[in-house]
Parts: sequence; structure tokens; C-alpha cells
Amino acid sequence: MKSAFVRRFTKLTALVLALLTVILACASCAGGEDGKTTEKHVDYAASVKLDMSSNTLKQEVTVHAYIDGDTTHFNVPTSVLPGGILKARYLAINTPESTGKIEPWGKTAAQFTKEKLKNATSIIIESDDDKWNADSTGGRYLVWVWYKTADSDTYRNLNIEILQLGLAIASNSANNRYGETCMAAIAQATREELHAHSSEKDPLFPYGEAKEVTLKELRVNVTDYDNSKVAFEGVITMNSSETVYIEDYDEETGLYYGISVYYGYNLNGDGLQIMSVGNRVRIVGTVTYYETGGYYQVSGIQYSPMRPTDPNNIKLVSTGHSASYKEIDGETYKSDITVEIEDAAPKTVKYAALALDTSVEMKGLLVTDCYTTTKEDSSSKGAITLTCTTPDGKTVQVRTIVLYNENNELVTEDYFMGKTIDVKGIITFFADDYQIKLFSINDVVVH
Repeated sequence: MKSAFVRRFTKLTALVLALLTVILACASCAGGEDGKTTEKHVDYAASVKLDMSSNTLKQEVTVHAYIDGDTTHFNVPTSVLPGGILKARYLAINTPESTGKIEPWGKTAAQFTKEKLKNATSIIIESDDDKWNADSTGGRYLVWVWYKTADSDTYRNLNIEILQLGLAIASNSANNRYGETCMAAIAQATREELHAHSSEKDPLFPYGEAKEVTLKELRVNVTDYDNSKVAFEGVITMNSSETVYIEDYDEETGLYYGISVYYGYNLNGDGLQIMSVGNRVRIVGTVTYYETGGYYQVSGIQYSPMRPTDPNNIKLVSTGHSASYKEIDGETYKSDITVEIEDAAPKTVKYAALALDTSVEMKGLLVTDCYTTTKEDSSSKGAITLTCTTPDGKTVQVRTIVLYNENNELVTEDYFMGKTIDVKGIITFFADDYQIKLFSINDVVVH
């Protein structure tokens, strides 16, 4: 028979071993050596199921335009929405910005959403209740987005998938039909320190001192950036007199936005090569108001080949692009247009003001008057301003640089006066009015 001491010692040993087992088990759940949780990862996007028998509205769709991480335009039957395009705002999520003021993880989220939808064999949007509900702007509809791929028979919830990857923050995430799952996905992404919930740097964001914006944001709100250092991307469409014109297409509005960049004599060698027509570039510079011309431009750019990764450098993104030369008529050119802006009230501005510094084409212009610059001390001596009437009865100003024909002879007013012409040029601003500026004799066709 064991002594009382032995029995007590045996019980104490068993108690210690049990306690150690609990501690080790808790440690394995609570975290590893780096202090991070090692709880089992849950695929919340697959844990919810698309119930085709529920009272919510559902519609199979195709993508009309990819906008950003939480906004997509879908093609729908006109019975769902007149016009056949539903501008979808994803329920329960808010991804970082990539269409206005660009934020870390914004482009990453946008690319993720685009990749998932582009590779989908079927996409279904679902309302949160028994009707399609508009968001606060009135122009977009709040939906759940489901997709499936060729290697799966079931649909995944893209909203929740974006949340569980940490590519979005909460946006009324608890107050919906999948609220409990949304909140669990957010908690898991936060616990696992994924993307926007981490201290990790976004590899697609440059983290320079400049404000990262799109050309749409810069053009629509240019006065907000007066004397500010900005960074943006676009395609160079024209290079003339130490100035380039840059434009970029916006999927959401279906419009091109642009700005002129004065580089002066700051660049040489590789820097000048970057500023070649047809290049897509990243520009970093300061927004300034050019008093003489009466418009905003970007200046103060730099390129240091000794510091190729410097976020303050201009940068070549890609080559082989072309100017859009968007064809417009007189009515469009002279009209006002309303632009929807992310998380802000829509703005109504003149089309020409919105399309300033972009490339356009106009056809069938009748030249009714001409004026030639004759000042001896002007670099524009010989340049011509043409007053034209469009086929729909609008008056348009066309301004040429000093042009020469194939025989290197100066082109004069007689070449245009009374003729019908087609032109390709850049919308610019001069003498309190908008004009289409021609940079080459090859950009005009005389009928």
C-alpha cells in the first residue's frame, strides 16, 4: 500500500502535468513565437451559400466596367434597370481608394476584384432584401456579388472574400443578411494582420511625399491641389515647347481627363526619353496656376538616374500607347456635363473644361474667319486662329502652331479660309476661351 506522501505526490504530479497540457494547448491556439495567432483560418466566403429560393432579388450579370475594389458596373436586362447598366456598390465593405485620392492597398483591392470577376464563368448579384436598393448617391445599387469559376460548381461571396483578405474595412457590415459572417471575417483578417489591417507596406503604393491621385480627381478638383505636390499616371499624347499633354481614361464616367506638364529644361537623357509621346508615365510635380495662360499645369518635375527608385522621380510605366482623339460634335463640346465623384456630391462643369488638355477630333468644321499672329517678337508669329462652325451650328475656335507644308512653306490663312476641315488636336485654354490646338499639318484634313 502506498504511503500518504506518495499518494499526495502522485496527485500533485498529475495536476502539474494537466496544467502544463492546458497551457501548451492555449499557447498553440493563442500564438506562435512571433506572437501572432495560429487559430485555424476559416474560409468565410465559402461558408455562406447562395440561396436561389430566398426572397432577395438575384440577377446573373456580365461586367460592363471595372471601377475599383468595391464598385463594378454590370450589364443587366432593361427589365432590371432602364439603360441596361447597374452601377454596383458592394455591400458591407469599403476598400481603400484607387479612383480619386489613391490610398495604400487601393490598387491591390481593385486588381483582386477585377481578377476574380474576369476569371469567373458566372456572376450573380443579389439584393439584401426584396428590392434593389440605391446607395446614398442615388446612382449606385447596394449588392452582394457571387461568382463561380470553371473548377467549381458553387458560388463564392466576393464581398466577404474581400473582407477576409483584409482588403477592405467595415461598412455597415453587421447590419445585413450576412452580418454575422462579415464581422467574423473582419475579426479574422484583423487577428491575422492581413493587408489593410497590417503594418506591411503595399508594394503598389510608392509612399512618397506627393499626394497620389488620378487624373480624374486632379482635373475635377484641381483648385484643391493648388501648390501641392501630386503624383499621377497617364499617357503622353503631345510634346511641344517643353510641355507634354497627358491623358487617362476613367471607366466610371467613360471620359478622358488630362493636364499639361511643363518640364522646361530640367530634364535630359533618360528623363527626356521618358517624356516621349506614346509612353504611359508616372508624373510627380507641383500643381501651379499659369497666370499668363489662365490655367493650371504641373511643373517642377525631376529625374535622377542615380536614384531610379526615388518616389519623387518621373517614371516610365509602359510604352506603345496612342492618343485617344475622342470624336466629339459641337453640341458636346459646348455642353455642361455632370460628373459623379466617389463619396461626394456630383459636379456640373463645361465639357471643354473637364476635357481640358485631352486629345479630341472634330469633323466637318466650316472655317468662317481667320486671324494670324503677326507680332515680330512673338514665338507664335505665323500661328493662325480659325473660327469655325460645326455641322450642328456651334462656333468653335481652332488654334494652330506655326505650320509648314510638305515643301517647308509657311501655311497661311488662304489654306483654310472658307474650307471645310477635319481636325485632331488638344483642348487648350487661351484668352478666356477653350480652343482646339493643332500641332501638325498632318492633323488637319481640308475638304
